Amino acid sequence: MTGRAQRSRIAELFLGWALLCAYLACASNEVGGPAEPRGARETMTIQERIDDLVSRMSFSQKVLQLMDTAPAIPELGIPQYVWWNEALHGVAGSGIATVFPQAIGLAATWDPHLIYEVASVISDEARAKHHDAVRHGVRTRFYGLTFFSPNINIFRDPRWGRGQETYGEDPYLTATMAINFVRGMQGEDPHYRKVDTTLKHFAVHSGPEPLRHRFDADCSDRDLRETYLYAFERTVKEAGPAAVMTAYSSFRGEPCSASSLLLGILRNEWGFKGYVVSDCGAIFDILAGHKVVPTLAQAAALALKSGCDLDCGPEYLALFPAALEGLVSEADIDRALKRLLRTRFELGMFDPEDEVPYARIPIETNDSEPHRQKNLEAARKSIVLLKNNGMLPLNRAALEKIAVLGPSAESVDVLLGNYNGTPSRPVTLLTGIREAAGPGIEVAYDKGTEFVGKGRWFGPTARVLQGADVAIVCAGLSPRLEGEEGTILTHVDGFDRGDRTRIELPGVQKDFIRAVYGTGVPVVLVLTTGSPVAITEEDEYLPAILNCWYPGGEGGRAVAEVLFGEYNPAGRLPVTFYRSTSDLPGFTDYHMSGRTYRYFEGPVLYEFGYGLSYTRFEYSDIRVSKTEIGREDTALRVSVTVTNTGVRDGEEVVQVYARDLYSDKPMPLKKLVGFQRVFVPAGKSVPVAIDIRVPDLGYYDEAHAAFVIEPGAFEIQVGASSEDIRLRAVVTYR
Repeated sequence: MTGRAQRSRIAELFLGWALLCAYLACASNEVGGPAEPRGARETMTIQERIDDLVSRMSFSQKVLQLMDTAPAIPELGIPQYVWWNEALHGVAGSGIATVFPQAIGLAATWDPHLIYEVASVISDEARAKHHDAVRHGVRTRFYGLTFFSPNINIFRDPRWGRGQETYGEDPYLTATMAINFVRGMQGEDPHYRKVDTTLKHFAVHSGPEPLRHRFDADCSDRDLRETYLYAFERTVKEAGPAAVMTAYSSFRGEPCSASSLLLGILRNEWGFKGYVVSDCGAIFDILAGHKVVPTLAQAAALALKSGCDLDCGPEYLALFPAALEGLVSEADIDRALKRLLRTRFELGMFDPEDEVPYARIPIETNDSEPHRQKNLEAARKSIVLLKNNGMLPLNRAALEKIAVLGPSAESVDVLLGNYNGTPSRPVTLLTGIREAAGPGIEVAYDKGTEFVGKGRWFGPTARVLQGADVAIVCAGLSPRLEGEEGTILTHVDGFDRGDRTRIELPGVQKDFIRAVYGTGVPVVLVLTTGSPVAITEEDEYLPAILNCWYPGGEGGRAVAEVLFGEYNPAGRLPVTFYRSTSDLPGFTDYHMSGRTYRYFEGPVLYEFGYGLSYTRFEYSDIRVSKTEIGREDTALRVSVTVTNTGVRDGEEVVQVYARDLYSDKPMPLKKLVGFQRVFVPAGKSVPVAIDIRVPDLGYYDEAHAAFVIEPGAFEIQVGASSEDIRLRAVVTYR
């Protein structure tokens, strides 16, 4: 670096520091007077109120409102506001809250209506916390109404540590869950939005975590549109989320926070009217990680002019020197500011509380008994029975002693996943089993082994197993091993700063499970995880395996109810469980070939959509509303009859897949186009009708830059999983 360049850099850093100090000095909880002249609120539209407010702000005041911590402007009645908040599976970061199963577990319910109800509970607690905090003069992080959730990236590779935050590997399932989550969170009041949701991370983003600040993803236009953008597009158009968050990474050489391609699609093609926020610190990555510009002022200007309205961080302080250099105009600032002010008006932040219905939700709603019951329901519905040779459900009459073992048994962490709140009364797996076993059955416990490292099972574990009728081994993964770069620092074998380098169980756990099985005591494996685990060896010899994900504050109770047969499991996998790490393409390869059930052609351990029950279901009488469809058709109804042929009431997840029969172009092996979770009493039959979107039969034609449907025949498959197809019908598109 030359002496002149060094002096310039020092001057830039000094300016940045001075601006930061001034910025922090402005932070205040003061509210001051009203945001507009007396009587204006009753006579002006929201846009007129916004224009009036902006017209009375100085340039410096405007810039400081474009960052995560927006300082108060008391003379204009604008209080301090901190934008950053999280609600992935419950209100996070602000103490006690209802902690639902991790998002991947919610996806495993295959129950969109439940997702809507869960989101309604979360937003009730969010509103209650926010208004209680404001009444006590608290306007700090995690008490706002703008939530950086849901994460609707596609879980394309099981090694990605943040895959647990998603709704799985399938675009259709992800879109369906996201639409219902957004609607439940944002509410249905005609005048005020309940809270803001933020779709993240836009887009083509799913690891590796350690590379995310400099990684440049690429894929075909088909994969971009059919896989990575599908859920974003449908959720934007059908649910109207308030915000979209950009990713840390780049796509095709453009940092996502300044991507003319991605942000152009969002606003110009899809008509998105909300605001765009950067991931936290991502503006700095434009300079330091991706190195597409030489100064922070240029990075901030590039992001703002590309359409990133809000900086989750302080980097937009560099808009001051950017403006002096002519890189941005006041009109650029105003455009972003007006989008941000609009959402605060629509949330009712500038109106009296007695006019905003959501402001009347009492703080007692938080962590209330009805919410805990909804949480228990979600946990029950998320559990997936992976294997059962008849050992489950456990028969209390035949049990005198149960040995509970493994690193997950008494862990609260495995209940919570990441981006979580704090349950007031977390029910661990051990606690749930002890409570469910009841009097007369001894429940003995030993941890036996850690998640990783060295085991210690030959002493205490042997004593716990002595005389046991069954051993319940609670093992798998922990959110301390898989998660987000920067929060997970593990460098142990098999893991790398949030991601996994192998999808098999850690060796110490494999050895432990094998040793317990070798004692002759029947073993049930209860798997905790946020991602697919290749338990191929364990599946060969264990009699029963239950996957409970990271099941939330009521997780232990829900698992115990399934183990003892109080609840008949009906969760289904939203991801493929592969047999081996060697089955996976390169982690940094974003092309979909060889990935997920849609494109992977080899044998798998447990397929997408898979899950067992304590009863049996038969399918019959498939019908389609039309056998010939054309350009004028938008939907097709598929009807079947589902019969419970067992002796237990149960739920079945009826899944509809489509396959192009005769295309001369590369096509998915099949793709999910509809599903429905239905309750069927023992010995009864129920009719099931599922509407599928005709456009979902199409593909993205790169030559014409549009989705098209090929004339020809499509096979409609109906079944219990992506591989367990029970019925077929053919429809022709002309």
